[in-house]
Amino acid sequence: MSLQEKFRGTGIAIITPFNADGSIDWNSFRNLINFWIDGKVEYLVVLGTTGESPTVHGEEKQKLFSFVSEVAAGRVPLVAGIGGNDTNEVLHGFKTFDLKGYDAILSVSPAYNKPNQEGIFQHYKMLDSHTPLPIIMYNVPSRTGQNVTADTQLRIARECENIFGTKEASGDFSQIMHIIKNKPKDFMIISGDDLITLPMIACGADGLISVVANAYPKEYSEMVRLCLSGKFSEALVLHYKYTDIISSIFAEGSPSGVKAYLAQMVLCSNSVRLPVWPVSEKQLKRIIELMKNV
Repeated sequence: MSLQEKFRGTGIAIITPFNADGSIDWNSFRNLINFWIDGKVEYLVVLGTTGESPTVHGEEKQKLFSFVSEVAAGRVPLVAGIGGNDTNEVLHGFKTFDLKGYDAILSVSPAYNKPNQEGIFQHYKMLDSHTPLPIIMYNVPSRTGQNVTADTQLRIARECENIFGTKEASGDFSQIMHIIKNKPKDFMIISGDDLITLPMIACGADGLISVVANAYPKEYSEMVRLCLSGKFSEALVLHYKYTDIISSIFAEGSPSGVKAYLAQMVLCSNSVRLPVWPVSEKQLKRIIELMKNV
C-alpha cells in the first residue's frame, strides 16, 4: 500500500490519558486505542499537540510509542510525533527512538524561535536527510508563532524526497489553494483543522488529522470518506452535526476540551498536565448539553 493510500482519510491526533497524579493511564489508553480503531479511522498520530507532547519526555515518550504500537498490532498505520525548535534534538530523536510498527513521522515546524523561511526550509531539509521514516510536515502558526508560507511548503515538497505531505492548519484558504494547485502530484495535503476539512477536501485536500474524532471517530471519519467520494450533500449533514462540538472543544484550549468529552463518555479522566488545565464548570455544562443534542 502506498503512502497516499495509507494516509488518505482520517487520522486522529490522539490524546494521552493521565491519572489524577499525572501518570499515564495505561488501562484507559488501551481501551481508547481499541475504541478509535473500532471507529474505522484510517490511522493514529501519537504525541502530536493533542497528546500533550510538550510534557512527555525521554523514556516515557518511548514507552508511549511502544505501547500504542503493541496495542494497535498493525491494525492501522501509525504516525509518531517528533518535532521541536532544536533541529539537532529532533535528529537525536530520529536516531534514538525505536519506531517499530510506525509508518511515518509528523514533525511540526519550529516554535518560539521564529526562524525565517530559509531557516524553516533548512530545518526540514536536515530532517529529510536523516529521517528513518517518511515525514508529514506540520504548519500550525497559531501555536508556533511563524507561518510556513505556501512557497516554502512547495519548495519542501519539491526538494525533500522523504517529506510526502503537509498537515496544513494555517486556516488561510488563499495559501491552502495555492499549495494544492502547485504541489507535486503525489504530495499530500492534510487538513489540520476539523472545522474546515470539508471545504479543504472540496478544494483538493486528501483528508484530516482530527481532534474531534478522539470522541466521535466513527461518524467524523465517515464524513471525511463521504467528502473524498464527492458525496458532499451527505457529508454536510455530519459536518454541521459536529460544528458546535468542534468549537466547544477548542473554546478553552485543546486537549482540555476533547478530554472533557471523553471523560463524560467514561473513556478516560479529564486529567491534563500543567500548564494545560481542565475546562471551566461553565464550559463543561455547555459540553454536556451539546452531547445531549448529539
